[in-house]
Amino acid sequence: MSTPPHRPSSGRRALSERRRARQQAIRRRRLGALAAVALLAAIFAIVASGAGSSRNAGRNASASGSGGSGHGKSSAHHRSKPLVAGPNLAPGSNPNVLPGPILIADRNNNRLLEISPTGEILWQFPGKQGLPPGMSFIRPDDAFFAPNGKEIVATQEEDSAISVINVAEGKIVYRYGHPGVPGSEPGYLHNPDDAMMMPNGEIFAADIMNCRLIEIMPPAHTLLRQFGTTGECVHNPPTSYGSPNGAFPMANGDTVVTEINGDFMDIMNSAGQTISVTNPPGYEYPSDTNQVRPGVFLSADYVSPGAIETFTETGKLLWRFEPHGGPEELSNPSLALPLPNGDILANDDYNDRVIVIDPKTNKIVWQYGHRGVAGTAPGYLNNPDGVDLAPPYSLTMRFAKTLKAPE
Repeated sequence: MSTPPHRPSSGRRALSERRRARQQAIRRRRLGALAAVALLAAIFAIVASGAGSSRNAGRNASASGSGGSGHGKSSAHHRSKPLVAGPNLAPGSNPNVLPGPILIADRNNNRLLEISPTGEILWQFPGKQGLPPGMSFIRPDDAFFAPNGKEIVATQEEDSAISVINVAEGKIVYRYGHPGVPGSEPGYLHNPDDAMMMPNGEIFAADIMNCRLIEIMPPAHTLLRQFGTTGECVHNPPTSYGSPNGAFPMANGDTVVTEINGDFMDIMNSAGQTISVTNPPGYEYPSDTNQVRPGVFLSADYVSPGAIETFTETGKLLWRFEPHGGPEELSNPSLALPLPNGDILANDDYNDRVIVIDPKTNKIVWQYGHRGVAGTAPGYLNNPDGVDLAPPYSLTMRFAKTLKAPE
């Protein structure tokens, strides 16, 4: 026997009807409010889109003039709406993980590129006008913006030269070293690496094969000072260094130095004294160690399969990205830099790509370049060997208040 459905009494029925009436009124008010918000959002999107188009038109016009020497800037803090990945990025890339454009040293293509978060080429060197007769620009392996944002210091490791490029003019305005002629005497270099300009105009760099750190001051072509003894490639800082491949600034004014021989990370104070030495954990070939925040460091393992990790000053491992097999496996990554949102920007050299890794998910969330496929067309790279963020997020601007070469 089935139980008949419950039927409310007349009082309950009246109460139910009143509740339904109130709910319907509330729904009508909410729908009206949502419609108004949607209308305002549509108007705002149209205005923002028009403003963005104007900015992009100006940027593209600047980039196309003077051989592509216009310098584009953008900021995540001023975006009116989320960015959408362009066709030059790998599928699944999220351009919103980058705060602005990035600079890439596209080594085997003999060029520098500035790429927007959505994958457009904003600036290129050499530009359309090419180089003056007799001038070369070969194998840039690292490139960093100067603190003023108007110049780029490019290190041409295998060409034994350091070049300073005026961004707006798209031309080399200073060079130290003799391209193609390695040496150790004043005015010569032998596999220089990671040259950076200080706020006072000095340039500080590692000179790998000469086993020293050097300091020079444009426009002169003389060596101001050096740390390490030329030709003594053993770990005994600051008297000698085992093939140093990086000297990066720290927030307190110290410098973190990476030595290839022995896998050492040294911390040098502003007086040139070594105050700390450690071995980054698990490295076969540590490359370009730099500071994430006080007490935490980031480095790449330049092998294949490669790795990227963070660790403490005492060598305690905090995080390591080391996929084996699959599309995320790294091949000789040489530089990794922290992003403001906590992600990691890196060049995956032999995989011909630049990537962003999310340490929380251990996934690649942005990629420019086709893994293992070299090329020169938009969206392609050939052994990219260096990256930097464009101003105001560039490495030297990040440490501008304390940036100074050791004395």
